[in-house]
Amino acid sequence: MADEEGATGMVSCTSCGTTAESPLGWTTDVTERGLQHLCDRCSRDNIRSIEGRLDPAYW
Repeated sequence: MADEEGATGMVSCTSCGTTAESPLGWTTDVTERGLQHLCDRCSRDNIRSIEGRLDPAYW
């Protein structure tokens, strides 16, 4: 699963496990489980659930 960036700078997608060194376009979330990342593909696939968790002040 996703961890904070390690010594290599690589991050893993929490959903599909894809890894990247410079995750441009990825979504980062801080949860009770720590820092989590979603790759651009998983971010697009899950955009409705991501928007649903936003504070109403953003709308």
